[in-house]
Amino acid sequence: MIVEMQDFMSEQSQALADQAHQFRKNPERFMRKALVGSAERFNSLKSPVRQVAHSGVRFTVVSQRALQSLIELQSEVVTSTLAAVALRCERAAKAENLVDLMIGQTQMLSATRERVVDEAARAVKIFKVAGRDLAKVGTHLYEMVSEPVEEELPKAKAAGVRKVKRVVRKGKRAVRRAAA
Repeated sequence: MIVEMQDFMSEQSQALADQAHQFRKNPERFMRKALVGSAERFNSLKSPVRQVAHSGVRFTVVSQRALQSLIELQSEVVTSTLAAVALRCERAAKAENLVDLMIGQTQMLSATRERVVDEAARAVKIFKVAGRDLAKVGTHLYEMVSEPVEEELPKAKAAGVRKVKRVVRKGKRAVRRAAA
């Protein structure tokens, strides 16, 4: 890993040294070439920016449709809940005793359960459709923006493999003392 990093750094430093050499040799030509390349890159960004903007519009349409469906579902849920509560109250008012009240309320539980399950299933379906549509928008945008580059970018010249200098540490030499 360290060797790869050193190779990368040497390649980058060599490329930078080459650019500095070209700049010293003919700065006017170097700057013109750099500006032309920059202008081409800026012009090449027009299409991806348009595609991102168009995808933003499509994203907004998908989310607006999903939100509209959720608001309509919420309205139906509230309406059906109010209708069910009103029916429960009517049955409770018509009950002659506590047994009739409990039987009437228990009979309505299955209808309430089915209604809640149906409404939850509809909400899940709305989210599934919205998620699928958003995935399509994202996938389409990714495919449009990340088209393969037609021309290969110039690679930095590889520097020759150099031997790594090793630091040799010299230890203290033993010094003989003269015998007294």
